[in-house]
Amino acid sequence: MPAVVRGGRRQSSNQPAKRGASPGPHGRGRAQKQAAATPGKMSALGRLDLSPRAVLISIAAGVVVLAGVLATGARADRIGASFGRGIDGAAVGMGLKLERVFIEGESAEATATIQRALQVYADQPLTGIDLDAVRRRVEAVGWVKDARVVRLLPNTLIVHVIEHDRLAVWQSGGLNRVIDSHGQVIEGADAGRYPNLPLVVGKGAEQAAAEVLPLLAQRPRLMTRVDALVRVDERRWDVRLKDGSLIQLPATDQDAALIQLDALDQRERLLELGFARIDLRTPEEIAVRPSAGAA
Repeated sequence: MPAVVRGGRRQSSNQPAKRGASPGPHGRGRAQKQAAATPGKMSALGRLDLSPRAVLISIAAGVVVLAGVLATGARADRIGASFGRGIDGAAVGMGLKLERVFIEGESAEATATIQRALQVYADQPLTGIDLDAVRRRVEAVGWVKDARVVRLLPNTLIVHVIEHDRLAVWQSGGLNRVIDSHGQVIEGADAGRYPNLPLVVGKGAEQAAAEVLPLLAQRPRLMTRVDALVRVDERRWDVRLKDGSLIQLPATDQDAALIQLDALDQRERLLELGFARIDLRTPEEIAVRPSAGAA
């Protein structure tokens, strides 16, 4: 058995008794009383000294230890890092390591970019993954509007993303870029992969598109014929149709102007028969220029 410290003197239970030292009756009685007063194994822990002197010594020792840690500088960081590696190693030993990653809500075009942004690897300690850092990296991807990262013990990471909506393709300065409903350019989106999105052209078109496109979407007969919307002087729109026709909208009350166009089309079937230009800029009158081939 191990040695026991009691009363400041070291005694070993393995030390043989001295020859010829047989305890007398009084000594045996004291030994029996001492054994009876020993409350099992807890007695080996000794008593906690809570005297004022002992408390002051403990506080002073704590201050010295803290000063030593602060004085080590980078060494303390290395100690902390070593401790963290120990925790990660223990987590892996318990089976808490990354084996599966699920990404939800992403488009096929954005998947590869989001996967690269995760920066995680197989068998990585799951408890050591910084979820906030992963979320920030994913949200830095141009496709992603918002992201949420969840750790699912024992071995799974779930990444849920909300991508920017695709409103239109904005053409400006010879470049075609995909924009969302807030006029924000979606970095990394290939405009050539979205031939069905409406095309808006010109300075300021990306910001104003969210106002006019819903009005056109309410009119499928017109919307299916639209080739591009051109922003004029950052004030109003020219709507160019696929057959070369032009509709000039006013700077304000665009919905009212389109209602007038609806009524005119019902009477004259303009969208089917064709025209060169319809000027809706003046509310009191509508100017229609027939196409060159009209009878």
